[in-house]
Amino acid sequence: MVSEAPPFWWEKADWRAFALTPFSALYGSIAGSRMRNAKRASATVPVICVGNFTVGGAGKTPTSIALARAAKAMGHRPGFLSRGYGGSLDATTMVDRERHRADAVGDEALLLAAEAMTVISRRRVEGARRLAAEGADLIIMDDGFQSARLTLDFALVVIDARRGIGNGHLVPGGPVRAPIAEQMRQLSAILKVGDGEAADRIVRQAARAGKPIHVAGIKPRPDSGISGRNVLAYAGIADPEKFYRTVRAVGGMVSETRSFPDHHYFTEDEIRALLDDAARQGLLLATTAKDAARLVGHQGAAAELLEKSRIIEIDMVFDDPRAPMTIIETAFNNFRDRKLRETGAHG
Repeated sequence: MVSEAPPFWWEKADWRAFALTPFSALYGSIAGSRMRNAKRASATVPVICVGNFTVGGAGKTPTSIALARAAKAMGHRPGFLSRGYGGSLDATTMVDRERHRADAVGDEALLLAAEAMTVISRRRVEGARRLAAEGADLIIMDDGFQSARLTLDFALVVIDARRGIGNGHLVPGGPVRAPIAEQMRQLSAILKVGDGEAADRIVRQAARAGKPIHVAGIKPRPDSGISGRNVLAYAGIADPEKFYRTVRAVGGMVSETRSFPDHHYFTEDEIRALLDDAARQGLLLATTAKDAARLVGHQGAAAELLEKSRIIEIDMVFDDPRAPMTIIETAFNNFRDRKLRETGAHG
């Protein structure tokens, strides 16, 4: 899977997208076939998958965290299942925030592990078994919708209202991971995040297909300490502009920005440049929780950058406060129905 989205993917389709149409068609044929014909293992507890239509961030991780918080409030013991993107560990591993760094388990896994037990595994079936053995009664899978090897009891697909599905072309001509028709057939509901019109066509398509539509927004937590301050904002996420808008939303005056690729590990030179530029211009450094996770546990300049940076924490807030509970209840109902069918098939 392509991890970095070229800027033209998020613009109106032009000659670059059309020139890659044969390759996109081949990619879409393979991805669609894999989704249709995937042989999926049955987990012993319900599985909710939080995915998106495209390469690049749409808010999957904060959505997963919001669902876990709702599950805990309902008396459940959720566990996160992540591939550990950006980490070096291949073995199925229970994430320990005291022991693991992002370069081992991935930045998103560290964020998830702050909320609930988290297992990283390249083999999600094996990871699901580990979570169930550790006592999880609900698995929340962060990403993996198009490549799931587990039977999903609820597939929530997140779409950013400002970016939508970009130019609408499949990889490599655009950011779409698999044919939209196949994704639409297999998803359980859509979560539209933020304000904007770019997702409206997909939302209407989902509504015509009878799929539930949920709406949410990313809300920064208060007391970030940057209101009224001149800020050097830096971010290595899929959509850095989203973070810069968040900084402005909490009152920061963005004087400088530094954008890096998603999941980027800062080099010594990049760290020194950030520190020196901020000091020279009298700017406050600000970054995301995901970027900060990649600095934790390091010494020297990285530790200094982490200490001097204000971290803007965010939450995914559903317009309907009951929506996360509805999703969880539906997943449990679907799981029970599935188990009854499986028992009947083997009876």
